[in-house]
Amino acid sequence: MADPSKARVAAGEWPAHQAESADPLAAGVVAWPAFRTDSPYNKLLYGELTNLGVAVEDFSARRLLGPAPAVLHLHWPETAIQVPRSSTALLRGLALLVLVWLARLRGSRIVWTVHNLHPHERPHPRLERWFWSRFVSLLDGYIALSPGGAEAAKAEFPVLRRRTGFIIPIGHYRGSYPGSMEREEARTRLGLPATAPVYGFLGRIRPYKNVPHLIRMFRSIADPEALLLVVGQPDTEESRRAVLDAAGGDPRVRLTLEHVSDDAVQTYLRASDLVVLPFTEILNSSSAILALSFDRPALVPHTGAMGELQATAGADWVRTYPGSLGTPELEASMSWARTLRRGRCATLDHLGWDEIARRTHDAYRQLRRARPA
Repeated sequence: MADPSKARVAAGEWPAHQAESADPLAAGVVAWPAFRTDSPYNKLLYGELTNLGVAVEDFSARRLLGPAPAVLHLHWPETAIQVPRSSTALLRGLALLVLVWLARLRGSRIVWTVHNLHPHERPHPRLERWFWSRFVSLLDGYIALSPGGAEAAKAEFPVLRRRTGFIIPIGHYRGSYPGSMEREEARTRLGLPATAPVYGFLGRIRPYKNVPHLIRMFRSIADPEALLLVVGQPDTEESRRAVLDAAGGDPRVRLTLEHVSDDAVQTYLRASDLVVLPFTEILNSSSAILALSFDRPALVPHTGAMGELQATAGADWVRTYPGSLGTPELEASMSWARTLRRGRCATLDHLGWDEIARRTHDAYRQLRRARPA
């Protein structure tokens, strides 16, 4: 008698590798995004998963309408609805939910990595609430980047208490960017005095990152030799104007309002005594990990997972502040950064991408072997 499972495979009802393979990930992983992104997080994660033998592809409707992947892994799904027109946002959000629902119906496990609890820009709040309530109900599991992030996610979305959760941190960026330059060379390239106290901000400039406020607080510092490097592409012309207005032509504020090359990242970070991230909203921060990857002390708000980052990286590398960043905190933090005796390198060995990928691989396999949520 013919094997009914083989008959179903022949009829195209599900892929042969899902019906017969002993490897729970044989059907591969589809991620949004995987490699087609500016985010080094995704490229490093999925590059290492590929090294572990997992086939990884970028999300597309065409791919999801083909053979069902073993895992559909989503990062930042809110980007589907972050467009100006509400009608377009609704259609895009609905299309994504339908594709996720179909993948789940056909046997894929659905995973979300909780980078943020909410998008930093929220053009359609009512639509956002509708979208998230339906999206989280489709999940089989989630990945939080810290224990605090996991608790915050479950508080915000109670359905996650009934889903399988994993805590897998952000990996470090050592070796991901050129990193041969020392402080003296970096300052020479930028024309900065060797002994000046230098504050640094590096990253895309968006409203929640609070860069104009940082500039205003810095300009109240009395030290005429202190310098502030602000490096990054503003997300809008309005953000650019806000930074320029806050700087007010102060020669101590050095602006590079553009995307900089990977090679230039080391120049600005190595030249800085202290990297300041004055975010008004933060759950996790790749920017803080990037600073530590170049062995630069970081000043961050005491919110989200920043206290946990301080605990793991060490209080001699991560300094937190409560409330809103003020000038006295900037001055005290610079003294801390320049006078505290610390090791040459921040301890980040536990954040290697090979280990991050292995733990993600194990999470995928656990979800595949469990009954669907």
